[in-house]
Amino acid sequence: MNLLAFDTSTEYLSLALIKGDASYVFEKNAGQTHSQIILPQIEALLSQANLQLSDLNGLAFGAGPGSFTGVRIAAGVAQGLGLGANLPVLGVCTLLALAQTSGANKVIACLDARMGEVYHAAYEKIGEQWQTHAEPTVCKPEAVPALAGTGWTGAGSGWQAYTESLVAVYGHQLLATQPACLPSAMAVIALTKADFAGGRAMPAGVALPIYIRNRVALKTAERALGEQL
Repeated sequence: MNLLAFDTSTEYLSLALIKGDASYVFEKNAGQTHSQIILPQIEALLSQANLQLSDLNGLAFGAGPGSFTGVRIAAGVAQGLGLGANLPVLGVCTLLALAQTSGANKVIACLDARMGEVYHAAYEKIGEQWQTHAEPTVCKPEAVPALAGTGWTGAGSGWQAYTESLVAVYGHQLLATQPACLPSAMAVIALTKADFAGGRAMPAGVALPIYIRNRVALKTAERALGEQL
């Protein structure tokens, strides 16, 4: 199976291509240049694998939550490439991709949502399947949902930005933290491969971002203060 995946939900651009058992990866701190480099880098990965876009079996993308611009870029690229090459697509929650990337089996996934908030979800991997303990949400770090049990790993930039608040809630339940962990395109492939093989992908035209926060723009005064979404 040949699959291409990408995630632009954070400042990092993560691309992955699998061709049978071979894999090709590109990752870079792209800042705000995702839209400028994603298509050339996809072309470069296809060239490395000696593939054309039409040789792929599908496209997978990190659908959000995350940077509003970033998740729109990912969905737009999935739609554009999918429609152009008649390829099916699948979107993956970036918090679940973060959990998969961490390598842990019980994960409290937190991404910095800016504006004093985190994108939060909690998952447990049982066998090859992920069970959701807390659905994706956006909230203040001191107001994250309570969880049962111990042995949790905290993963994601939220743990770097709001360490003290999150540890105050979950400290005695934590096994470890991975504040530098980011959702990866290889994780997106791992989460979608079985669905592509089972014919459960969707038409490219209905590839949509996952928005949790309703606010999509800052006021002029907020931008002047350096706030970010």
